Amino acid sequence: MTVDGRLAAAVRARDVDAVWEALGAGADPNARDADGPPLLWVAVNGFDHEVAGVLVDHGADPDRPLPDGTTPLLRAVDLGSSALVGAVLGKDPALRLPADAREHLLALARAWYETGTEEELRRRTGAVGPAERVWVTERYADVEQVSLGGLTVRAGHGAVLTELEWRFRVLTPVDEVVARAVRHREPGHVGQQAGRFVLAERRSRETWSALTAHHRHPDPAHRGFVAAFLCDAPLLRMGHVVEYEAEETELLVAWASAEPDGGVLAEVLRALGGREHPEEEAVGLRHADHPDPRVRSVVPDRLGTPLTGAGQACVLRLARDPDASVRSAAARSLGDGRRTPATRAALLALTRDGSPEVRRAAASVLAPPADRTPEVADALAALLDVDDRLVLLEATYGLALRDDPRTGEAVERLGPLTGPEYEYDDRAGAIRAWEARTPPEGT
Repeated sequence: MTVDGRLAAAVRARDVDAVWEALGAGADPNARDADGPPLLWVAVNGFDHEVAGVLVDHGADPDRPLPDGTTPLLRAVDLGSSALVGAVLGKDPALRLPADAREHLLALARAWYETGTEEELRRRTGAVGPAERVWVTERYADVEQVSLGGLTVRAGHGAVLTELEWRFRVLTPVDEVVARAVRHREPGHVGQQAGRFVLAERRSRETWSALTAHHRHPDPAHRGFVAAFLCDAPLLRMGHVVEYEAEETELLVAWASAEPDGGVLAEVLRALGGREHPEEEAVGLRHADHPDPRVRSVVPDRLGTPLTGAGQACVLRLARDPDASVRSAAARSLGDGRRTPATRAALLALTRDGSPEVRRAAASVLAPPADRTPEVADALAALLDVDDRLVLLEATYGLALRDDPRTGEAVERLGPLTGPEYEYDDRAGAIRAWEARTPPEGT
């Protein structure tokens, strides 16, 4: 098989590593598939943003006209996949593409967004039956894939429009970017993520002021968008000067006292994480009895490290909360700072909790060998009977670190630790180290 044939087979198989190898061996990134279309078109048409990105990075032309007059880039925009468009947009699109081509791409994305995915599919196909919808994840964001009348697209055209505007140096009003993002209520939706990313890149006083003004918007979706933005801000601005960190922290502290929506308030409290403020513990204590468990589950992380006396008393109370997510958060918080008889007793009780999530959190806190009391080792050994592999992994890890005589039984119950997820897992490494230094029984 020729090197171009190897590349074509790799593209059809969606094998990114094999694509890299074929291109490294000299395959033509603009090569065509056996039945005619360019390999970049094959990747785009299959929603394969990873392979498409590798091809473009190695010289595949996203602007080369296809027989129907479109281009791979135009096709990617039409398909509504933000990840796909990002992969094939190429370098310096604002300079590379002429004005009419840029406007055509923007108009196409805008038309899909304003018409609606299903409505546009019906207009194109004339189909009258129900559309098939399925959620997919692309580049760490969620988006609906919609099929109707033999056509399949993804409902990410709002995200595509937002990202194209930014790459084409179009400064869309902040209110419009936010409204476009909150059309999708799920924080993990690609439309919301695109809005947060672009607004983070637009580091100006005008942008920051217009965005944060939405924390007073009557619609909780707008307020939630701002809270999610501020929660992501340290990561989104990585490598950049954080110009507004102090102002954002003051805004969050004041906002936490006034936000009426539980879901938004929980996000506001999360956004306070990692931001130093003298009132952080007071903010957490103030919401320890909030009726929404989403809020109470964030409180332990807002009480500071190490816990003060008031903070510890609050966490011990939350360890008995009726909601499992709150008890799990309390367990994780009790792992910080000096272990006391009260915190040890609470964690031991949580290892017997009826929720696997809570038992897992308690086991992960107790497993490190800082606390070598017999009660902790016995609690870890008792977890060997739990039908939950993650709990069993934590218990075995803790016993192995202590060279506990029950470790052999734990390792046998756990079984082999194979698979890529265990390659860099410290727990798996400690268990393998115990096996290496412990001779088999009978030798």
